[in-house]
Amino acid sequence: MKINTKLVFSCALSLGLSSAVMAAGMDEIPQSIRDQVYNPKLTDPAQPLGESAYRDWKSSRQPPWTVGYASTYAGNTWRKDAMERLLGELKPKWQGLGLLNDIIVTQSNLKDSLQIQQIRQLVDQGVDAIIICCSNPTALNQSIKYAYDNGVAVFSFTGYLTSPYAVNSSVNYHQAGYEIGRWMAEEIDEKGNILVVEGIPGASASDSQNRGVLDGLAQSPDIKVTGNIAHMWTSQVGQAETQRWLATHPRQLDGIAVQSSGETGVLQAVLQSGRDIPPMSIGGEMGALCYWRNNPEYISAAIQTWPPGDDIELGWNIMMRTMQGQGPKIQSVLVPSVTIDYDDVKAVLGEDCDRNSTEWYNVGVERWGGENYLNNFFLNPADPEKYDPASH
Repeated sequence: MKINTKLVFSCALSLGLSSAVMAAGMDEIPQSIRDQVYNPKLTDPAQPLGESAYRDWKSSRQPPWTVGYASTYAGNTWRKDAMERLLGELKPKWQGLGLLNDIIVTQSNLKDSLQIQQIRQLVDQGVDAIIICCSNPTALNQSIKYAYDNGVAVFSFTGYLTSPYAVNSSVNYHQAGYEIGRWMAEEIDEKGNILVVEGIPGASASDSQNRGVLDGLAQSPDIKVTGNIAHMWTSQVGQAETQRWLATHPRQLDGIAVQSSGETGVLQAVLQSGRDIPPMSIGGEMGALCYWRNNPEYISAAIQTWPPGDDIELGWNIMMRTMQGQGPKIQSVLVPSVTIDYDDVKAVLGEDCDRNSTEWYNVGVERWGGENYLNNFFLNPADPEKYDPASH
């Protein structure tokens, strides 16, 4: 059974919400896409939606290009999966196309000051573009301007940067969180006690999605959020934090709204507690999906908000298009979440799946901002893999 996203939007519209955002450049985006993922009352107000600084920009440097990946953290399986797509698939593919020289990776371990320093160093080393993941939305703005002033374009995937000199790509996190909150409410018949488990407080993707979840749950007056903890997007942390919370909150628990990645650890904590297993929102972690695979009646659907490999490939494709002069229309390219049902899980996992696995399910980049979808966001859309520098 798939979640009725039309129902989610009709619920939102019944509250008097507008279905379109009209900002500079936004009127060039098809109305159907604006209605689907740019509803202003389901969008983080800090999400940059103005005209892109790169509308009339093209890299002054000829390919093959060198790309810097200024990562904030490498300590969970989501980052591992994204890195595997980047280095194991995208790097050899684009080198084979003659458009990529190398990828230089830095890690800041969630330290803004170090990431700022690393971005400036990447610029000084001569990279042609920088891609960033899951960062503080404002702390990097001066270093991004430094990159732009030196001819280096900056791209953020999975979370947004508020700098006007960055191009962002992700799901609409507030909306996706709202969908999760409404799904959870419907799953428990609109009443009960909910534990909310967010990711990394302070990261735009985590904060936006968490606010959306709370907004979705708040539409049901008989639902009470009895706890809000963080798992740092890491299953081991999620398990430990949930165990700690459960030990001090013996009251009835009717549902758990948890951000991916972390659901496998949170589920493990509940299983070890001896309590009944309440419905839980599940994203892409295979261990939690495995539990659903072997308990078909457990939940009705799972909403995917950031498949790691697909997310980094989406950001990469936007970066390559921009470098080639295709001209992104707006600052943030948002995609809709993808809902999977039990048949989807059964097609991927067998009965012998690993319930403790923290590997990831990716929906596929064509379902996550594929070529036809991205064409709507560029002034001069073209297949970036067929770019011929000699003819431009």
